[in-house]
Formats: sequence, structure tokens, C-alpha cells
Amino acid sequence: MPTVQPQGEDIRRAVKWISEERKYNPDAKPSKLIEEACLKFDLSPMDAEYLRNFLKSE
Repeated sequence: MPTVQPQGEDIRRAVKWISEERKYNPDAKPSKLIEEACLKFDLSPMDAEYLRNFLKSE
């Protein structure tokens, strides 16, 4: 089954950043990581929703 790839470099960097953060801090709350990523990478609400779905699927 094909996976949906995020559009835009900022969302890709956010996904990579969240993955790295989870390696070093596995107890970090996903909602906090999403909030930080949205601020750090200037993401839209739609991008934030993508990140929520991404973290649920992992």
C-alpha cells in the first residue's frame, strides 16, 4: 500500500526532527513535540494534523 508523503520541505524536516527527539527522549509527549515542531518549522494547522496522524501510526 502506498504511503502519503508530506508536501514541502518544512514538514519533512519536522517529521525528521520529531523522530530524532523521540530517540533521545522517548517519554516526550507527542502533543508537545507537535507544538514545538509547528513553531520551529512554521507549519500550518493542516501540517500539524499530518504530524498527529504520523505519530499515531508509529
